[in-house]
Amino acid sequence: MSEPRMPIPAPEDTYKGWLFKWTNYIKGYQRRWFVLSNGLLSYYRTQAEMRHTCRGTINLATANIAVEDSCNFVISNGGTQTYHLKASSEVERQRWITALELAKAKASRMQLESDDSGDDSTPNAAGQSTGSRNSEVQSTLRTLGSKVEDLSTCNDLIAKHGSALQRSLSELEGVQLGGETSEKIRQVTERATLFRITSNAMINACRDFMTLAQTHSKRWQKALQSEREQRVRLEETLEQLAKQHNHLERAFRGATVLPSSQSNPAIDSKGPVPRKGDASDEDEENEFFDACEDVQEFITVPADPKYHRSGSNVSGISNELGMDDGTTSLDEQSLASNPESPQSQELVPVRKRRTRIPDKPNYSLNLWSIMKNCIGKELSKIPMPVNFNEPLSMLQRLSEDLEYYELLDRAAKCQSSLEQMCYVAAFTVSSYSTTVHRTGKPFNPLLGETFELDRVQESGYRSLCEQVSHHPPAAAHHAISERGWTLRQEIALASKFRGKYLSIMPLGSIHCIFEKSTHHYTWKKVTTTVHNIIVGKLWIDQSGEIDVVNHKTGDRCHLKFAPYSYFSRDVARKVTGVVTDKDGKAHYVLSGTWDEKMEYSRVMQSSRGGENGADGRQKTVYQTLKAKELWKKTPLPEGAENMYYFSTLALTLNELEEGVAPTDSRKRPDQRLMEQGRWEEANTEKQRLEEKQRTVRREREREANRAASPSEEGKESADGALIEDSISDSPLKTEEVEIASEPSETTYKSGHQDNYTPMWFERLVDPMTGEPTHIYKGGYWEAKEQGNWDSCPDIF
Repeated sequence: MSEPRMPIPAPEDTYKGWLFKWTNYIKGYQRRWFVLSNGLLSYYRTQAEMRHTCRGTINLATANIAVEDSCNFVISNGGTQTYHLKASSEVERQRWITALELAKAKASRMQLESDDSGDDSTPNAAGQSTGSRNSEVQSTLRTLGSKVEDLSTCNDLIAKHGSALQRSLSELEGVQLGGETSEKIRQVTERATLFRITSNAMINACRDFMTLAQTHSKRWQKALQSEREQRVRLEETLEQLAKQHNHLERAFRGATVLPSSQSNPAIDSKGPVPRKGDASDEDEENEFFDACEDVQEFITVPADPKYHRSGSNVSGISNELGMDDGTTSLDEQSLASNPESPQSQELVPVRKRRTRIPDKPNYSLNLWSIMKNCIGKELSKIPMPVNFNEPLSMLQRLSEDLEYYELLDRAAKCQSSLEQMCYVAAFTVSSYSTTVHRTGKPFNPLLGETFELDRVQESGYRSLCEQVSHHPPAAAHHAISERGWTLRQEIALASKFRGKYLSIMPLGSIHCIFEKSTHHYTWKKVTTTVHNIIVGKLWIDQSGEIDVVNHKTGDRCHLKFAPYSYFSRDVARKVTGVVTDKDGKAHYVLSGTWDEKMEYSRVMQSSRGGENGADGRQKTVYQTLKAKELWKKTPLPEGAENMYYFSTLALTLNELEEGVAPTDSRKRPDQRLMEQGRWEEANTEKQRLEEKQRTVRREREREANRAASPSEEGKESADGALIEDSISDSPLKTEEVEIASEPSETTYKSGHQDNYTPMWFERLVDPMTGEPTHIYKGGYWEAKEQGNWDSCPDIF
């Protein structure tokens, strides 16, 4: 059987691309090149086959197009041909469905017009209209063709008479004055007259052609533009309808995809399901794996159009839904833009901060030679060269949480606690945006090391960090703003190297208190994972869940950081969240990515969906208004890839400043040498500082033991607290003892083992969480004003 010959399509009538086509139950879906042209859908194994071999063609004029799920769809012409197709994503599937529907409509219309033109006995209004348009076009084409022929004839005559006139002029030059002169002059005059007449005819014909072409060109351009606009509107309408249909279908079925063993209800209700695959498809060694869909906790669908009203009616709508005016009846514009927010004010910095640091040197180092003996050990106990570091300490990285401090400035001005919760949740997500390319390990702070970030005159806040413990490593952070908020946290890092990846689990809570409303928020951090430690390019992922809790009102925001999955159809680094009140009623839905932006959507109604077929749980369907931007990441500075991917704030953190404490991270010599590109010297200095810290620690423990009573000393020795006394002469054995203890949530809560009293923080029981934590006790900024650092230890 001969295969249909593909006609050459017009550019705007052609749609091409890769789709996965079901072949059989052994091969499953196989990748094929599909071409949609002139109402025919054809497919090939490769793009090169388009020149000689078509594997199959289906006429869309009589075909039925059915959507199975978010990526699958079926095209059938009544049983003889059935294509089970799968797109790579929901968006790609929708593009194909839109193109197929438009091509099907056009093919059906052309077929109808062809049938009407062949039946002269029963003309109708549509046929007469189509015939009239065809006649008009044909008449215009004939007129233009006639004008082109006239132009061609005039061109031949001009060439002929021009040559004759040239000959006559040449002969006239060679003739002497006499009897022949008048005859020659008469011939030249006659031929010149003929040339003028022909030229005038040529000019007139060109003018007529141009006038006619311009007249019809404008009409055709206008008609073409109208058709294009209508097509765009139709595509947008079809896409919106398809999305709404998909949302409603998923909500009805509990947002689950039926297993392959179950049949499609839409097809079952019409008749037997056609068998997948056809004989024209040949075997191929390619494999295709179905994408796994992540189980979401809720579904969002566009709200009913009655909710999309002006801002003056929002309060009334909220009352109808039973919402409190004082908490949720807010103007939709208040979240997106705040005229009094710090972003809208121009703050002139007191000093010009640096915008560059020396470029990162290109030093090669074999990571496996260092890491192969460290599997299962805690990261902070592994001796690592500065080649894997970035020239910032962990205290400075902790201060980078304030990169988007203006979110807290806005939150402090909010009248609604739920609105304030949206900003606080966006702030928690924004703190991870600086980590997406930061694969370098920050320097482990020395015990007693501090870092201040004084931005009062520029941004209205000042921040202080101190390393309050070394076993386990823990840092305390306190920031206060003149705009009515305080942020404090104590973070200890539990990290594990698992061969292929590195997991970093932050322990401890973050507190945010607003002065005006006295709202007190707490939350914890998610797990950070560094992949491809041994082979491949390093990349970072954030995964886990965060509960942001307002302890005064009971409001809560549950954020979920989706881990990266090769088979997921969702966008990478996705974050979703729901803001609820103390009764568990949802008011806002948050969505976005932790490396780019966050958006919020106001919930107008919520309902329970169908049961999940896998675990029996029910999904909540939220009807929301249009999403609006809540936070967006600031682009990295130019050349950031050569500067450790530092943000604008990070570039200034290690800049030398006058008046800081002698324990400040800016004065750490190994870190400064690394920033300057002197890595060998930095490694030497790093080893000196670590050995100095071990010596100070052993001396501190000896003094603590001598001050203890004999009975207590024996008890501590039995517990292993004095184990280093017997091996203090061996630094290697000392490091092995450190590796033996792994930090955990229990170890972190039970207390620190350094016998060290921090300079600026004191360990208290947090009244809100009941956990022991280090809270700022004051005195640092006063000491800075007086320049009195006598009590600071010598750690560098």
